[in-house]
Amino acid sequence: MKIAFAGKGGVGKTSLTAWVADWLACNGQDVWMVDADTALSLGQASGIRKEDLPTPLIQRKDLIQERIHDGGFLHLNPDVGDLPESLALEVPITGTPQPGITPGRKRLLVMGAVTNAGGGCACDANALLKALLAHVIMESRHWVLVDLEAGVEHLGRGTASHVDGLVIVSEPSFRSLQTGAEIARMARDLGLDNQTLVINRYTGQTPPAIQGLPTTALSIPPLPGLIERQMTDSSVLHLPEEAAINGIVQELISSLAMN
Repeated sequence: MKIAFAGKGGVGKTSLTAWVADWLACNGQDVWMVDADTALSLGQASGIRKEDLPTPLIQRKDLIQERIHDGGFLHLNPDVGDLPESLALEVPITGTPQPGITPGRKRLLVMGAVTNAGGGCACDANALLKALLAHVIMESRHWVLVDLEAGVEHLGRGTASHVDGLVIVSEPSFRSLQTGAEIARMARDLGLDNQTLVINRYTGQTPPAIQGLPTTALSIPPLPGLIERQMTDSSVLHLPEEAAINGIVQELISSLAMN
């Protein structure tokens, strides 16, 4: 499956992406993790030290120049078939593999968001980012998890048609849920109808009735182990609540598969 994760900043979508990737790898699946968020924190959430992360693609002026510019013209549909393997960072599995199952691989692509491109026109960087994302989603035979920024701008109509599901992550606040509803609407406009809402740090039973929110909803309760960890460590893996998190992840994957 190819799954995109979206939501306003700070709601926990990067943590959820990291949890899903580790759970899948522990169950024998190979996973591509694509960090397409402005914060670029998926690697650290997965246990990679900041200094060990590769330079984000958005900052690779050499590649942008090589693949997009030629003789003063912009190639907006560049050849990127070789880039996933050459740019990927191997990410260690933190969870406990299932008995009798050979763990899969986790590979991270650090892309960045167009808003990281700085001043001036970002057409060239945007073209390379979208081309690489489309290639990974449409060509890979493995699981692909994309940690998006708040909107779904990275997903053009053609790319979105190859995404199997969208996970909209929200905190338990009316404003955050309204943002989630707007993201859901934008995604449906692209043809991405298989959506699940995940409300993070939520102790209630049913979410508020906000028009446009996905009808399928899950919740993640406050996790004391994560709250304590975040004061000293960027990693969100191997928490005391790992068993509960794995149950939530399994439920999420099942809900997307059923839809």
